[in-house]
Amino acid sequence: MANHISAVKRAKQNEKTRDRNRAGRAANRTAVRKFETAIENGQGAAQLPALMEQLAGSAAKGVIPKKRASRKIARMAKQLSKQS
Repeated sequence: MANHISAVKRAKQNEKTRDRNRAGRAANRTAVRKFETAIENGQGAAQLPALMEQLAGSAAKGVIPKKRASRKIARMAKQLSKQS
């Protein structure tokens, strides 16, 4: 455990950030799974905007890198266009 006041505060901040990031990454995985299920059911076009919003929001908050979000969005859109 941290001894200095500033180190204690930093540890608390790190814990909050870790929890926020874990929740964000879990939400990303859920959005991707929903999109993949929607593609199988032929409803992928309706689900793509929600997926894009989720990934872009995570990138804006720093949960994932912006380029990773962009790459995932591009790959999911490509997957959708293959199905159509």
